[in-house]
Amino acid sequence: MLSQLSVKNLAVVEKLDLSFEAGMSTVTGETGAGKSILLQALNLALGHRSDFTLVRHGQNRAEVSAAFDVHNQEKIQAYLQTHSLEEDGECILRRIISNDGRSKAFVNGINVPLSVLRGVGELLIDMHGQNEHQLLLRAEQQRDLLDTYAQHTTTCDALNAIVTQYNAISHQIDELSNNQDLKQQQQELLQHQLQELDNATLVQEELDTIESDFKTSANAVSLIEKTSNILGQLEQESGANAQLLNLTHALNQALEIDEKLTPIAQMLSSAQVQTQETIYELTNYLNSLSFDEQSTTELEARLGELHDLARKHTCQITALITTKDTISTALDAIDGAGTSLHGLQQQKELLAQKYHKQAKVLSKVRLEKANLLSNLVTEAMQVLGMPGSGFKVDLPKKALGVHFNGNESVDFLVQTNMGSDFKALKKVASGGELSRISLAISVVSSDNEYTPTLIFDEVDVGISGAVAEIVGKKLKQLSQHYQIICITHLAQVAAFGHQHLRVQKAQEEEGAQTTVKQLSDDQRVDEIARILGGSTITDKARIAAEEMIKLSS
Repeated sequence: MLSQLSVKNLAVVEKLDLSFEAGMSTVTGETGAGKSILLQALNLALGHRSDFTLVRHGQNRAEVSAAFDVHNQEKIQAYLQTHSLEEDGECILRRIISNDGRSKAFVNGINVPLSVLRGVGELLIDMHGQNEHQLLLRAEQQRDLLDTYAQHTTTCDALNAIVTQYNAISHQIDELSNNQDLKQQQQELLQHQLQELDNATLVQEELDTIESDFKTSANAVSLIEKTSNILGQLEQESGANAQLLNLTHALNQALEIDEKLTPIAQMLSSAQVQTQETIYELTNYLNSLSFDEQSTTELEARLGELHDLARKHTCQITALITTKDTISTALDAIDGAGTSLHGLQQQKELLAQKYHKQAKVLSKVRLEKANLLSNLVTEAMQVLGMPGSGFKVDLPKKALGVHFNGNESVDFLVQTNMGSDFKALKKVASGGELSRISLAISVVSSDNEYTPTLIFDEVDVGISGAVAEIVGKKLKQLSQHYQIICITHLAQVAAFGHQHLRVQKAQEEEGAQTTVKQLSDDQRVDEIARILGGSTITDKARIAAEEMIKLSS
């Protein structure tokens, strides 16, 4: 609930600090006293559009601060937590407007975008005034109100969860379906590539050695000539091996004289042994070499085939088998996508069945409660001085399909005169009628969760006498569930307030000055007497005022 409102340098208000109580607060004052400035101040604090011309003449800026007790308001606390604005059960909205047109918004001392301030404000206060900027005029609020009245908000939330899943799966199916032609082309290409690689009969050992094997085969004659020459020089009588044998024998004789030659003798002996091994290996190598022109041609053809494949897949010959495995995996993935598409379509069908089953239940309850709400609000409107009027909750069907919030929209329609057409609530021309319709709906649905504070601006326009008394009773009845702030011109309505505030305007040297004062019991009697009898308060008017307050208690 609203607990405190502070205003500085706003229009005709220099400084104002007001405390509000639970229950019903009435605000009265003479015409032109500035009662609307309270609404302007609250609208600014709630994030509505600002106007730099509201800054008091001669001042640099105007400031409005509204404090709310939100201890038991879970929805508001959740919103504050979402935006990291929570403050131990209190919510303070602050707005600063500079005379250069700039504006700043704060929630619990934190600078926030205007949209966040407005989001918090919509959860705190609903204004029922002579304008069309009310929560009840919004389609989503009308639907929420009916579902809350029907105690079926959880069903609607569960239905929306199904719709969210359904839409997500539909999006996946669309993506897979839209890419189906491309995937088919990819599949055909990959299958062709895989078949080519399969036909090549790839063996990793061959891939690793074929290039060196071809090089050897193509140069066999040259290799035979070169290695034969080297082997001949090593093996001939005066060759390197024979010389090393002679040198080793001579050094061994010297070693018998001087043992310090031992390491040198060992190295020379090792050289001779390595030379002998070289002779053996060269002999084996020459025996393995043969010049076969046909074999070389076959190797060349095979190498060309493998080079072509490697070029197609931009890889080395040795990586062809790895490439083949990659293509096979990609084909499996495409096949899996087809299976996935089928599975997604099955899931979508199951969700659609689940949706239609729950939507049918929701539609049935909505229809039943819509008829009941229509009748009760119509009765309340008659009592509130709108004879011949009517209220109807219309449930137009949506197109076939799966929709958020069910298979029907929720529209509040109003008939202001007997025989006239029912029209959308937002098209009701009279501000007074709109306020009373809002009051009727609020009273009927008062057991439902709503904003904690309701403000009614001149809800009594166009009524008087017994009807005004009924309006006062209805507002007081509503104050058992919400904090009610009512700006009124009627004594019959003002008498029902738990708290009474009077707005006054005075002309001072600096200009007009509006003040707001909370009235004591005696002052309250005088104010109601003033409303009843005019500026001159008579004893008769005072007695009538006392009686009116007594009867309203």
